[in-house]
Amino acid sequence: MTNYEKTLSFLFNRLPMFQRKGASAYKNDLSVTLALDKYFDHPHKAYKNIHVAGTNGKGSVSHFLASVLQQSGYKVGLYTSPHYRDFRERIKINGEMIGEQEVMDFVHSHYHNIENLGPSFFEMTFAMAMEHFRKSNVDIVVWETGMGGRLDSTNIVHPEVSVITNISLDHTQFLGHTVEEIAREKAGIIKDYVPVVIGEKQNEAESVFKFFVEKHKAQLYFASESISLEKPEISTDGLSTYYQDGLLGEGTLALPLMAEYQLHNLKTALQVFKVLKNSGYKITWSSIENGLKNLSANTGFKGRFQVLGKAPLILADSGHNIGAVSQVMDQIKHFDVRKRHFVIGMVNDKDISKVLEFMPKDAAYYFAKADIPRGLPAESLKRIAEETGLSGEAYSSVKEALNAAKKSATQEDLIFIGGSTFTVAEVV
Repeated sequence: MTNYEKTLSFLFNRLPMFQRKGASAYKNDLSVTLALDKYFDHPHKAYKNIHVAGTNGKGSVSHFLASVLQQSGYKVGLYTSPHYRDFRERIKINGEMIGEQEVMDFVHSHYHNIENLGPSFFEMTFAMAMEHFRKSNVDIVVWETGMGGRLDSTNIVHPEVSVITNISLDHTQFLGHTVEEIAREKAGIIKDYVPVVIGEKQNEAESVFKFFVEKHKAQLYFASESISLEKPEISTDGLSTYYQDGLLGEGTLALPLMAEYQLHNLKTALQVFKVLKNSGYKITWSSIENGLKNLSANTGFKGRFQVLGKAPLILADSGHNIGAVSQVMDQIKHFDVRKRHFVIGMVNDKDISKVLEFMPKDAAYYFAKADIPRGLPAESLKRIAEETGLSGEAYSSVKEALNAAKKSATQEDLIFIGGSTFTVAEVV
């Protein structure tokens, strides 16, 4: 085992990690984050910040913003979670992951403080990111929240703009059991006089956001109302849509992503660009155009309606709650394919039955356990799925399930891999 592998083992095993352990890693206050911030002398004050929350789309929006800002000539930090394959995916500067040596140096240099404070995995990773971005002299950082907003470690930053993509039922045991309750938690990122961009205007959440915006004397923008995009053209190479705006520019915007739901995220990002441009940021039509076109190259974005093969068409999407899965299934059901094959793995603390209800009854299912402690055993998932009218077989791993699907599928079929970020992480 290398020193880097030993360092990762310490991070994963000694620090509570929500993605792996679930509720036992959740913290309901910011005391440790604030202590870490003080210890490192408030590194987030050394650069500008953008803060992105929401149930679905916050990862996509964060990557859109980072890519365009990078294309505009800024040195951009990007903090996202969870990672797919490499821990270092969480902390990037202009698309380059934090180095293995930097990770080792951070843990070695601050080991005793980490031991004394007992941070969660997320709290420690956030501190590592703050310090790495300061040492690297970035211009601006795009912070994606972890689970909520109000009590998220990232909520100590003071941003140029606060972004909330949308609200759906997810992590209800921590954030609330209604859209209104979850909206209050997400609205906790709203700061005094800081512009607020809401991606999607939703009846149940609108009054909550307006209350917090008025309380903090902030300017409110609903991207779904203020940004107009033409109906997209979609192919397996991506989607394109026409946009016209007096401030940003005019023309066709191409995204190397084929999911229709990305239009909501694109609207959100465009509204953020308008706010930033009005604040003096040098964002041009060309930088928007090229930032979106070069999204994957600039940021390493993956895992959202990602095309992994074309004959048969193989898609992977990490959406795992009702809002995300329903959007994905709505698009998939319109695909002209002979048969659908679904490789599905889920975690054990989701409302699994309700999510499965959105999946097609006529597909062939291949159930697997994602390779994390929270992964739901394949046989248990199969049993729950059968109760919702889905039928298939259980497999010992995601890769075995995918191989079985490939053997069964013809070139005219579709294979979909999803149900959890961790299921997708094993194939992208």
